[in-house]
Amino acid sequence: MAIWEPEYECMPREEIEQLQLERLQATLNRVYKNVTCYRNKFKELGIVPEDVRSLADLSKLPFTTKEDLRLNYPYGMFAVPLREVVRIHSSSGTTGKPTVVGYTRHDLKVWSSLVARFMTAAGVSHDDVVQIAFGYGMFTGAFGLHYGSELIGASVIPMGAGNTEKQIMIMQDYRSTALVSTPSYAITIAERMEKMGVDPKTLSLKVGLFGGEPWSEAMRKEIESKLCISATDNYGLSEVIGPGVAGECQVKSGMHISEDAFIAEIIDPETGETLPPGSVGELVLTSLTKEAFPMVRYRTRDITCLDYTPCQCGRTTVRMRKTMGRSDDMLIIKGVNVYPSQIEDVLIAIEGCQPHYQLVVDRKGSMDTLEVQIEVTENIFFDEMRMQKAFLDTVERRLDSVLGVGAVVKLVEPNSIPRAEGKASRVIDKRRI
Repeated sequence: MAIWEPEYECMPREEIEQLQLERLQATLNRVYKNVTCYRNKFKELGIVPEDVRSLADLSKLPFTTKEDLRLNYPYGMFAVPLREVVRIHSSSGTTGKPTVVGYTRHDLKVWSSLVARFMTAAGVSHDDVVQIAFGYGMFTGAFGLHYGSELIGASVIPMGAGNTEKQIMIMQDYRSTALVSTPSYAITIAERMEKMGVDPKTLSLKVGLFGGEPWSEAMRKEIESKLCISATDNYGLSEVIGPGVAGECQVKSGMHISEDAFIAEIIDPETGETLPPGSVGELVLTSLTKEAFPMVRYRTRDITCLDYTPCQCGRTTVRMRKTMGRSDDMLIIKGVNVYPSQIEDVLIAIEGCQPHYQLVVDRKGSMDTLEVQIEVTENIFFDEMRMQKAFLDTVERRLDSVLGVGAVVKLVEPNSIPRAEGKASRVIDKRRI
């Protein structure tokens, strides 16, 4: 298996930690000197950068949250003058002011290399034709994969999101070998192919690099089966860099985190306490190479765990498990924590269920209710009442077994749940209205 930067991806653990400490100390000096928000946070706790003498001292430092970014909108968290910033991205701002992030020329160079690492790990090389079906714009996903692909030497088709039939035509005519999109959009493409009578085996596609939303192992199998490709996961977030934080190798036993560029911690999302290796909790990231927009202990709100055991691929970097959801998107139903990905695992494993569903959470009196709307194949939807009741009972029983809480299952017609060309919207929580 090819490795893009073995000098960083295969470092002994002691050397990784020594490099992390050196880069952490440089980052802390940078933010203390140049970012008022961090300087004030440090002073409130009576901390100066020199107090951090080991990686264990990281837990003494304050967290950074999305609220900090909003309060310092637009450029208050930048650590360099605006004249040194050559790229600006931001979030959609759907819950208030968008979060604005910046990159220096050096940041863009590092970003490209980090993306090239996980693309190479997934099996992409200079011989590939990469079709990018992420939306171009303020979202970091498309640009990150675009420049990583070019650095590898692959041919890039900057298709953008949507226009699914044209996506398929481009795949056929341009002989695309790698697809970049959200996993839910990959399913949408596969379904449209089926309707168009396009056999995926006639395409040149061999690998898919999917990110932007949590997805289950069951969904991976679904994509691999329907598109006849190897589907790999990658992870990133705009506030830290965009895609390039972590990505799977072909072993597919967790996403390798680029530890020369980030320190990963797992904390208890309620208490903020750092948890021991192997624990499930919220991922916290500290950037080590960012010039324009360094982040110290950024709370990602993503739930995962870290695996420090060696990987068969030869890389020594820690691996993060597929995210199980977000601590702030986690549903609490009758006191039970429920993640949409758990429900997805159950549904995709049941014959007749389509990989499209919506969760409707409501409150009747003082009691929370969970309705799972699922698309099913036509023969089940139009089946006789007795058969349909038996199918519903099976789905509800399996959901109750996995979730530990009862759910009402509602069958809906094929193609009645809106299709996503970006991130899939899975939850309607009426309790907040």
